[in-house]
Amino acid sequence: MFTTGTRKLGAITLGVALTATLAACGQDSTDNAAGDTADKGTITLGYIPSWTDGLSTAYLLEHQLEEMGYEVEMEELSEPGPLYAGLAQGDVDIYPSAWSEVTHASYMEEYSDDVEDLGAYYDNAALTWAVPEYSEIKSIEDIPNYKDALEGRIIGIEPGAGLTKASEEQVLPQYGLDDFELVTSSTTAMLAELKSAVEAEEEIVVTLWRPFWANSEFGVRDLEDPKGALGESEALHFLGRKGFSEDHPEVAEWIGQLKLNDEQYGSLEDTVVNQFGEGEEAKAIDAWLEGNADVLPAS
Repeated sequence: MFTTGTRKLGAITLGVALTATLAACGQDSTDNAAGDTADKGTITLGYIPSWTDGLSTAYLLEHQLEEMGYEVEMEELSEPGPLYAGLAQGDVDIYPSAWSEVTHASYMEEYSDDVEDLGAYYDNAALTWAVPEYSEIKSIEDIPNYKDALEGRIIGIEPGAGLTKASEEQVLPQYGLDDFELVTSSTTAMLAELKSAVEAEEEIVVTLWRPFWANSEFGVRDLEDPKGALGESEALHFLGRKGFSEDHPEVAEWIGQLKLNDEQYGSLEDTVVNQFGEGEEAKAIDAWLEGNADVLPAS
């Protein structure tokens, strides 16, 4: 069943590479849907693999789309900006876990005319700053008192992430943390620093989010945010390129019915990321569906 190809493109080369290599896929998908019912064509899913909400749901969608008779291409990207651009250009068909209400609001403002909202699958996502459970820090307001222990650093993720933008533009100035450095590189690098600090029982503050498997894996807790600088909770959405639901109405209808609660989402992500891991995502979805088949809407 799982014969899907996975392609990896860096953010720097995305504009050229997507135009050259993916435009044909988007065209094939449209042409086949319109004129060849025997071959439903190709659907390209774009996701950021280090953001495991999208990783997990991408492979869940892959499973269902292949059951429906589609070929699926998995497009791995490193930043949300190029992913939204690829979606708006029609080079990516579906973004399977967009934080489009709050975290990615700026991208939606730029690209909303060229994307479709296919529905929300989870309604309790939130951005956080977090510390290990043993930490003495209780609130973001406390952080200045621990500057030496933290070496003046907050450990962040990708520079283009909505969480990074909120941290830079809202949290740091509102809490008077201008003399702290927000270290940005990647989610993988942030998790490596978190793991090292936890093993040594050192103080560390990281930018995180929920749902995310690392919250339980590393035993962290959210810092209080009395100023509400990180915003309210939001839903996670499936976004499609403009015209997707018209080209593939059966897929759009199915996606619009898919909902996951905290327990279901947590078990999905844990199975894909921790129980099976990289390269075993298809097997992970098969294993998860054995105990959660009733979660999927009928197709």
